[in-house]
Amino acid sequence: MKPAEADRPAPPASETATTSEGECRWALALHGGAGVKAGRDYGRAEACLARLVAEGARRLQCGEAALDVVADLTAEMEASGLFVAGRGSAPNTLGQVELDASLMCGHRCRAGAVAALQGVASPIRVARRLLDRGSPVLLVGQGARAFADDAGCERVTDVTLWLTTPDGFDPDDLADGHGTVGAVALDRDGRLAAATSTGGTYGALPGRVGDSPLIGAGTWADGRVAVSCTGEGEAFIRANAAADLAARLRYGGQSLEEAALAVLGTVRSRDGDGGLIAVTREGDIVMPFDTDGMKRACAAWNRAACVGSVGGELRPAEAW
Repeated sequence: MKPAEADRPAPPASETATTSEGECRWALALHGGAGVKAGRDYGRAEACLARLVAEGARRLQCGEAALDVVADLTAEMEASGLFVAGRGSAPNTLGQVELDASLMCGHRCRAGAVAALQGVASPIRVARRLLDRGSPVLLVGQGARAFADDAGCERVTDVTLWLTTPDGFDPDDLADGHGTVGAVALDRDGRLAAATSTGGTYGALPGRVGDSPLIGAGTWADGRVAVSCTGEGEAFIRANAAADLAARLRYGGQSLEEAALAVLGTVRSRDGDGGLIAVTREGDIVMPFDTDGMKRACAAWNRAACVGSVGGELRPAEAW
């Protein structure tokens, strides 16, 4: 039986996500990467995000746990092949596909992550198994593969047949392309969770690890906020971006929007670009980026589901 976050004790009543009228809050945001180029058509990716945000909204409305929702939706983005993650991953200079992912539960600050993982279909599923195990937090390379095999995670026997071309991809992207998928959620019990997964950077050095599997850099969740980042991984690592956003809320007293924009400013000062998604325990959502766009979607108890990619426009998810 799959361990479920919902099976564990809920936070005290004072911490549950309720409005002043007693209505239970929930919120969800997804991203499919900030490596968006103006003038491209990302219709298939947007349609996928529209379907997934509707699915996630339904599950959160029904009381499912944030951790289960973000892990499952991220796994579906990996499997779609429409993003630079899972089946849409980018081979390195040796033609190898190395996958990274991380997952964090804010309620108990538990986490699981894998890096440079080969031959496995869903790195976020492996990260979930590590989180449920409790220790270690991060496994890499052959150690991650051995753990995935022992856990019965789905293998990829022929990478060439398994890989697909991400939506909106162009050969010019090989020079500077990057991509990630991620999800953040607040559930009706006031619990937050974040997940991030990537198929790397085109033509990366073998063994290269970006921010996506690093707790604090690409992924973070605590009792106040859940964050998933996407963009130039090295700059997000140098900025410790996800944890910095949380620290700006906790210690700096900044608003969510102020903190998110400040973090992207720090990333720019480290010679990087990208975006992030974040949701707070109050149900506030931000999805900022400083590239041409970011494939993204969100929904909450008080706002209808919407989707966007190029530029700042968001459209109703039901339009797909």
